[in-house]
Amino acid sequence: MKILLAIDDSKFSQAAIKAVMTLARPKETEIRVLHVIEPLPLYPDGQAWGYGSEASQVLEEQREGAEGLVAKASQQLRDTGFSVTTAIEQGNPKVVIIDSATQWSPDLIVVGSHGRKGLDRFLMGSVSEAVSRHARCSVQIVRVGS
Repeated sequence: MKILLAIDDSKFSQAAIKAVMTLARPKETEIRVLHVIEPLPLYPDGQAWGYGSEASQVLEEQREGAEGLVAKASQQLRDTGFSVTTAIEQGNPKVVIIDSATQWSPDLIVVGSHGRKGLDRFLMGSVSEAVSRHARCSVQIVRVGS
């Protein structure tokens, strides 16, 4: 079985990691841990909105944070016996997750029910709903109990 596990730094992603470790059999499962870095908002002239000359530094910090996040998740999974690969992509999370799934052909995509940002936390219609509507394979949306 192949599982695409899309994560961010939310408690919902931590729940998704735990769900994969609980539900899948390590010796029979290959997992790809994916994190998507969202691009900085841009002015019409192409300059990063609100970041000025610090945009490249912000992107580098995001990349370093993503590397740490993916490394931690993959180590948790490897410690449980799973075969794990990782990917860090930049773009719209909805699009990147679907595109990654199309290219890699997993049997299952696992995502947290909510993201880590503002309004997305209140709208399940965000990333998890888009993935569930457009994926060509099964999608498991993991919630966190209250």
